[in-house]
Amino acid sequence: MSAKRWVNGFHHAALKVTDFDRVMAFYRDGLGFTAKAWWGEGDKRAALMDAGNGNYVEIFAGGQEGAGGPERVLHLAFRTEHCDAALAQAVAAGAEVTVQPKDVVIPSQPRETPVRIAFCRGPAGELIEFFQNELT
Repeated sequence: MSAKRWVNGFHHAALKVTDFDRVMAFYRDGLGFTAKAWWGEGDKRAALMDAGNGNYVEIFAGGQEGAGGPERVLHLAFRTEHCDAALAQAVAAGAEVTVQPKDVVIPSQPRETPVRIAFCRGPAGELIEFFQNELT
């Protein structure tokens, strides 16, 4: 018998950034996220940006240049139905492409998973993946 599943999906990933206003503009104006909640002032500001379907990016001000370590995020993966269009929108908002859109077959179990992916670097240096999967 398996354990009761209490986790029911992705809620948010958090970024601590050096240029709060620039990062907010990228997610709000560039990618079309909406500010769901925000609080604090100056380097204590934070906002929860709604990416849709109950998924969020939480942005905190007060990050240090060159900071890394265990709190570093590997990448943010956003579900999309149009990988190429999502990447183009991010680039128009100032993102730098790191991996052009491509089709990949993930050798997963119980069956292989065909996906289309693309990566870019956001304004805080975060790596963003656009993940298109017909099965989700």
